[in-house]
Amino acid sequence: MKKFILSLGLLAGVSVAAQAQTGIRFGVKAGASLTNVTNTGDGAANKFGFNGGLVANFAVNDMFSIQPEVLYSNKGFKVKNTSDNERLALNYIDVPVLVKVATGATGLFFELGPQVGFRTAAELKDSNASISLNNAIKSVDFGYAAGLGFQVESGPMIGLRYNGGFTSVGKENGSLFGLPTSGGDGKNSAFQLYVGFMFGGK
Repeated sequence: MKKFILSLGLLAGVSVAAQAQTGIRFGVKAGASLTNVTNTGDGAANKFGFNGGLVANFAVNDMFSIQPEVLYSNKGFKVKNTSDNERLALNYIDVPVLVKVATGATGLFFELGPQVGFRTAAELKDSNASISLNNAIKSVDFGYAAGLGFQVESGPMIGLRYNGGFTSVGKENGSLFGLPTSGGDGKNSAFQLYVGFMFGGK
């Protein structure tokens, strides 16, 4: 949580300073996530979650910009064939740094770039209790983000993004809390649908 507050503070500071600069905008975004962990075979099902946070956008020209973000992201999966809603709940502070490509007057954009996630909590939950798994889950997750969306110059935007992991979620290879991993270690996988608003538009 301290990392989250510090990251938000840094991005907020950049945002305030950016108001006096041309070609720099800041904004907020939030949405729903559909997440899972790769290579878990038939033992895991998709889990719904939340994502949201702050955005800064630094224009290079009319077409290209660099967009760092600080996001709170729910990830993990539901365990199949259980009657008590058992699930692996992973929470991260994700910091993607994206290259954003605008297509012109249409408002359509594409985005791609690396991402680092800082794990804030990891729990195995069911309908009655939760068990902390912080000691079994890596504290840092390296991955990437790619997506597309639509943004109006005045500020509103909507987008769909995929987050994929480069590194395994668990500290031990070969299994993930009773679910054998096949073809490699389990990595985070998340589709994120979001809406947002960029301030400083025309």
